[in-house]
Parts: sequence; C-alpha cells; structure tokens
Amino acid sequence: MKKEKNIKTSNGYMMLMVLLLLIVGVVTGMVVTKNPLFLTLIVVIVLVIKGFFIVNPNSSKVMVLFGAYKGTVKENGFLWANPFYSKQRISLRARNFYSERVKVNDKIGNPILINVILVWKVNDTYKAAFDVDHYEDFVRVQTDAAVRKLAGSYPYDNFAEGQMEVTLLSGMDEVNEALESEITERLAIAGIEVMEARIGYLAYAPEIASSMLKRQQAVAIVAARKKIVEGAVGMVEDALLKLSQDEIIDFDEDKKASMVSNLMVVLCGDKEATPVINTGTLHS
Repeated sequence: MKKEKNIKTSNGYMMLMVLLLLIVGVVTGMVVTKNPLFLTLIVVIVLVIKGFFIVNPNSSKVMVLFGAYKGTVKENGFLWANPFYSKQRISLRARNFYSERVKVNDKIGNPILINVILVWKVNDTYKAAFDVDHYEDFVRVQTDAAVRKLAGSYPYDNFAEGQMEVTLLSGMDEVNEALESEITERLAIAGIEVMEARIGYLAYAPEIASSMLKRQQAVAIVAARKKIVEGAVGMVEDALLKLSQDEIIDFDEDKKASMVSNLMVVLCGDKEATPVINTGTLHS
C-alpha cells in the first residue's frame, strides 16, 4: 500500500533567474544573428514557466507524472518542479463540519433529531487524493453514517428507576468518545485525522416531543411525591413518639390511626388544609 512521500523541489527564485537569463539570451541571439532557430527555445521557456508554483502555509501540492504519484510538496514558498507534473492542491488546515440534523431512531425505537460537530484535517495527502473520490464529500457521508449508528446504539434517556444504562442525554462524555472513535475509524481510509467529534444538537422528534415531555414531567412528579411521602412519614413518626414520651396524651390504635391520617393529609396535600374545630371531646 502506497503512502505519502515528500518530493524534492527547486527554489523558485533561482529558477526565475535562470528563466530571465534564458529569455535575454534568446532575444539577444535573435537580434544579433537574426537566426530563427532561436524561436525553438521559446518552447523551453514555456516549459520552465509551467514548472513554477506557490505553496501557502498549511497547504500542499500532490504531484502526479503521467498517472504516477511522485510525491507531495508541503514546503511553503515559491517553488519549481518538473513542468510535466500535474499539481493537486490539498489543504492541511483544520476544518469545522457542522452536520445537518437527521431524524433517526434511538436504541428503543424513539425518533430523535441529532447532529454532530466535527473538527478534522487531512493527515495523509496520498489517501485523500487517491484512495477516495472527493474526500470532503467522503467526510460528510461517513460522519452522517456514524451518527446514525451511534444513535441506534443508545437510548435517548431512561425512565426506569435505578437503571444505570448510558444514554445519549446523560452520558455525553462516553457517547462523544464512542462517536469520535467511530468517525476516526471510518475516515482513516481517506487519510483524515479527527481532532474532535461531539454531538451538537439532540432532541426528540416533533411528533413525540410533547408526549415525552409529559412523561418526563410525570416521572419528576412521582419522584417528588415519593420524597414528600418519605418526609411526611418521618414527621408523623417523630410527632407520635414525642407525644408518647412526654405523656401529653395516650392514644389507642383507632385514635393513633386517625391522627396519622390527618397528619398525612396535611403534609402531603397539594393545597393547604382547612382546619375543622372539634367542640366535643376526643375521649367521648
């Protein structure tokens, strides 16, 4: 399997001086001798001119000679190489890719909207130029495929009490690591280095968003009620124990049940309790 290799080039300014001397020589020879054979040197001058090229910082030129890969130039500046080389420019700069939101099903079948933010750059120019067609399109397509696979590997969220399964919503660090690993593996064939990959947007699809919101609210209400009941039971228990220890009043089982019921209603009710004054006696 071929790999990227560097190719030697000549300093462009030196070759420019050679070109100027060649042009001066041709013009002088034609003027002095008036020999038309000097016109044939124009072809040489054109070929020399064709060999000049510029490589900007964080850029490269892939050199191909009659279909054969000869090397990659990453040296910056004004350079000269074999004029018969065809030159393909490939940027080595880091690039951002913000994918479109796609609708996919999570692990348990719920439709969700998700997209990814990807930071990448070309690491191997040979693979980017020759192992895939249009490496930029390859990045987009493979990133989309990786996102779809990732979304199908995790549930959006879990509602089961005590369930510790990693979800797209709660396990962002682990999910982003899995996403980056998946995209890195897919883009390696194109010589692409993945610098960062993370989920940029995540939400339920519109058709189920309202239902899932109600479900989340119901889970939150149940959890809150549970805490309220646990606290109320503790308060009632403390109250009965305090009354008994201080010998303020003696309760039989019926009166104790009645007091517990009243206290639980007061402590757990959604609205403030309305007191009712008993003008009789508790012992009647």
